[in-house]
Amino acid sequence: MNSSDVRAVLFDLDGTLVDSAPDLAGAANQMRSIRGLADLPYAQLRPMVGTGARGMLGVALGVTPAAPDYEALKHEFLDLYESRMLQETRVFESVMGLLDALQRRSLPWAIVTNKAERFALPLTQALGLQRGAAAVIGGDTTPHAKPHPAPLLEAARRAGVAAEHCIYVGDDERDILAGRAAGMRTVAAAWGYLGQGAPIHEWGADLTIESPQALLHWLSVA
Repeated sequence: MNSSDVRAVLFDLDGTLVDSAPDLAGAANQMRSIRGLADLPYAQLRPMVGTGARGMLGVALGVTPAAPDYEALKHEFLDLYESRMLQETRVFESVMGLLDALQRRSLPWAIVTNKAERFALPLTQALGLQRGAAAVIGGDTTPHAKPHPAPLLEAARRAGVAAEHCIYVGDDERDILAGRAAGMRTVAAAWGYLGQGAPIHEWGADLTIESPQALLHWLSVA
């Protein structure tokens, strides 16, 4: 993959730009505490962050979307998360330096997440990410969420860059599927949550990087 014709960089949010796992895990353990259950170890909850409420409720309470009380539990989880989503969530180390460098090089960047706008917009605003982003696309900004390509294509449209000149960076196999479906080249972020499915080297990404600085290095010299 050649970096010379990259004209925009699109990023996933959770696990790629920000470490939101502590607050999501905290909300899951709050639900367990309410029910008299002991907290689960953080290491058990962290890999499921990329799967949203469905994955967190699955590991925390053993429920699936087929359960009759799933929707009520989902709303409870999301309300708890909303009340604490900025307690421990931070931008990953070196990410702000990467984003600043992209702006200095006049390379637009945008965020495409499956997090609903209800959470994505205030979170990115509070962490200083909205200021430089060409777009923040949430899971409900378009009629479809990833791995459908629609959110990525909407971000490219708002950035004013053709999809084939965008790269999409994410920490979940779903991100790579979405990027490929959108006709973009894809970058797997190995510092993220990675999920519990296929190992990262089997996702079929065009590039796998171990740190945000590695992406900047690739864009500079590849």
